[in-house]
Amino acid sequence: MSDSKGFVFSKTFPLSLQIAIALILAVVVGILFGAGNPNPNFIDLINHLTIPCNLILKALRALATPLILLAILHAFLTVHIPGRSGRKLAILLLTNTLMAIIVGLLVANLLQPGRWWSVASFGAAPTNKTLDPWGLLQDIVPPSILQPLVDNNVIQLVFVALAFGVVLRAIKTEQVAQKKNDYQPIEQLIGLLFEAVMAVLKWVIALVPIAVFGIVAKTIALQGFKPFISLAAFIVAVLIGLFLQGIYYTLRVKFGSWVSPQRFLRGGSDALLTAFSTASSTAAMPVTFQALMQKIGVRESSASLGALIGSNFNNDGTALYEAMSALFVGQLLGLHLNLPQQLMVVFTSIIASVGAAGIPEAGLVTMTLVFTAVGLPTQYIAILITVDWFLDRCRTAINVMGDMTISCLLDGKTQHVKQVDVVYLEGDLSHAEVQSE
Repeated sequence: MSDSKGFVFSKTFPLSLQIAIALILAVVVGILFGAGNPNPNFIDLINHLTIPCNLILKALRALATPLILLAILHAFLTVHIPGRSGRKLAILLLTNTLMAIIVGLLVANLLQPGRWWSVASFGAAPTNKTLDPWGLLQDIVPPSILQPLVDNNVIQLVFVALAFGVVLRAIKTEQVAQKKNDYQPIEQLIGLLFEAVMAVLKWVIALVPIAVFGIVAKTIALQGFKPFISLAAFIVAVLIGLFLQGIYYTLRVKFGSWVSPQRFLRGGSDALLTAFSTASSTAAMPVTFQALMQKIGVRESSASLGALIGSNFNNDGTALYEAMSALFVGQLLGLHLNLPQQLMVVFTSIIASVGAAGIPEAGLVTMTLVFTAVGLPTQYIAILITVDWFLDRCRTAINVMGDMTISCLLDGKTQHVKQVDVVYLEGDLSHAEVQSE
């Protein structure tokens, strides 16, 4: 119910405020425990601070695969994409996401924020995995349908999801053509399961401040504040990457549509601010659609494809963040991810981002799959949780900006207008209106 205590608490103390309070308390506890010079008698207690964090990360990893599977199936069953426009939409989504990951990798390789200061290992040792095209081709079909859910194999997972998604959509289309309602229970079941897993995820996300408290308190207690130099550098690097992606969007709009960059940014400002303030592209979707229609002036069909349909698959900011996070953690561990490994990051980030739409804290959820694919221990995601609440808002704004870009590109280079509607009353022109289609 909307007036429940949990709802009121979440409104009064949003997650960002809870994390800020957890950070302050963690700093205090870390200083009390030594701030880099811990008392040997308290070492065991300090190490135990990360137990809640490890449990939360395990829960995120366990939820990642069923969430992606159900999200893709749900999208296939509920989204209507016209054939011709759908092909163009798919190409635009793929190129934008690929560009975002390339930008993220370039910035991370040039600035190397993880080299500024290393952190002590607190989890399993990383393993090295490289991109093996033939191995991936042979591994794409799982030995059993449930195997990807157990192994967190993102490639096999998406293969299974796409296979079942295509079949279920075909069944639904056939049933609709025959005016039967047998498909509805399937769609309702997938929707119900998706909502159930999302509800569990929200419970896990609600515990994130505890994870932040534990990892920050332990890091400060054992190593002081120096390890956070790299984290600050990572924030700057991500913001630079997102800014460059924003410039790329603006240039694509300028040269690929009739919309001017000024009209694009001014008209979409409300949508971008909503995305940043809510950290949810789903919550910003109505505002985005309205801004595209009324302020930017694209056709309704273009606005629908970009803001309502494209948003289900378009997560460029999240993909950029995941690529940079993988390189950052590799740098923290003193690893050099070679070109094949970085290509593996690109490949898995693109695939993982397909099912990330509408998932709270999608970057943290799908990141577990990306880290597993390239052999990085997921325990190090805990380091990123401390700043994820802020970067999540920034990358969500870029996600929405990507949706707006798709709509403008689909609208073409010529502005479409209706004929002037003229109404004469007693010989006088009383009404004339020109509006965008």
